[in-house]
Order: sequence, then structure tokens, then C-alpha cells
Amino acid sequence: MREPVDYGDVAEALVQKCREIFEKELSGVYLHGSMAMGCFNPEKSDIDVIVVIKSDASDFRKLRFMEEIVELNAKAPPKGIEISIVKEQYCKPFVYPTPYELHFSPGHLERYRRSPEAYVREMKGTDKDLAAHFTVINNYGRVLWGKKIGEVFGQVPREDYIDSIFYDIENAVIDMAGDPVYVTLNLCRTLCFLCNGKCVSKAEGGRWAIGRSEFDSGLINEALDCYLSDKRFEYDLDKLQSFARKMLKTIKDMLKT
Repeated sequence: MREPVDYGDVAEALVQKCREIFEKELSGVYLHGSMAMGCFNPEKSDIDVIVVIKSDASDFRKLRFMEEIVELNAKAPPKGIEISIVKEQYCKPFVYPTPYELHFSPGHLERYRRSPEAYVREMKGTDKDLAAHFTVINNYGRVLWGKKIGEVFGQVPREDYIDSIFYDIENAVIDMAGDPVYVTLNLCRTLCFLCNGKCVSKAEGGRWAIGRSEFDSGLINEALDCYLSDKRFEYDLDKLQSFARKMLKTIKDMLKT
């Protein structure tokens, strides 16, 4: 395993660039995801950030922002930085699906490099995932800079949060082939919320599910172990997909009640 790296300097640099680019239009910069929830693993986790601004961002500002983010992304953990810019008016009261001004994650890097101008012009719309991100911010989020969380983010209605997290897992059987650790633990934390109403991290969701006899605790334990270490996850795909089908059926049955 590599020596642990403190990525706090990346977060600090990101805040500084947000302040320089958006100036008085910046309401705040907020950390969510594993780094905020206490289960960050630099080998397996990304840095998740929401930037809130007061009004529309010009394409010129977006281009400047993207130049800085791509540079910072190269200094981030292997999974990089995932970041969305959202206008404050859509955060409180909460709007769903949530409009966003700009989004970046490493999966979009090649598209950005092909045409930065087209990227900032087109990477704008609505994103169901933001309901889940805002819920994490309301429960675990950290203010990197700006207004307090309660001043910026309204409560996310339960039905919107459920729709958001189900949207993320509905293709779990297929997705198991690509990122089995993420999918396994994400299914666990989704079921955990439906059972006890608590928004939890992937790690906490996995720990909760291990104690439930109806599921493959060995598989979940292996996924959790890999998530929290640099260990590779090696499991039979048929078993993974069978697990996903069983979890999805349980989740869908609970949603019907």
C-alpha cells in the first residue's frame, strides 16, 4: 500500500480558485461523499464537491474554472474530483431534478479536451444525483468556504431522495461488471435507508447489511474490506449479479409498501 496522502491541499486550492473566479457570486463550497463521511480511501475514493453560486455563470468563467479543475484533478486521488456548480435558488427551497450550471468528473475529461468551449456550453442541465448529494451535505457535509449549510441547502423531500438513490442503483445487475465494490455497498446503503430512514456512507451501509442473515455476508464483507484498503475485489460475476438481483427485488418490494 502507498504511503497515506493528505489531499487537504487540493481542497484548499479548489476553494481558492472558486473565490478567484466567481468572486462575489460565490455563496459557498461544500464537501460531501466519503471525505465528509469519514470513510475516505485515497486509493478508492474521489473528492466530492458542490459549488453554489448566486446567478448564472458565464461561459468565460466556466472555461477558467475548468482549466483550474483539470489541473487540480491531476493532483487528486486516482479517482479524481467530482464537482457540480449549482445556483443557490435551486438549493433552498430544493428543486428536483436539480438544475446545474456545470459538472465535471474524470469520466468527462476526454470530452472536455476535445472541445472545452462545447463542453462548458453543453454540460448544463438537471441531475437526479444532486438530491442524494444534498442529503449527504445536510447530514455530514463540511463547509470548505462560505455560508452555513442550513442557510444554503433546504431539506430534500424523502420521495426525491429515494428516487435519486434508486436511479443510481436501478442498473446494478449490469453495473456489477464495471465497479462491483461501489455497486455492492451502494445497494446496502440504499436498503439501510429504506429500513431505518438513515442516510449512511457506503462503508456504514455495508456493515449494517453484514448483520442481515438473508444476504451474502461473505460477499459484502469482502467488498467492504476492499473498499477500505488497497485490496483487489475478486468475486464470481454470476454471484455478484445474483446478489444484485436479490437486493433489487428486496428494495423494489419495500418501495411498493
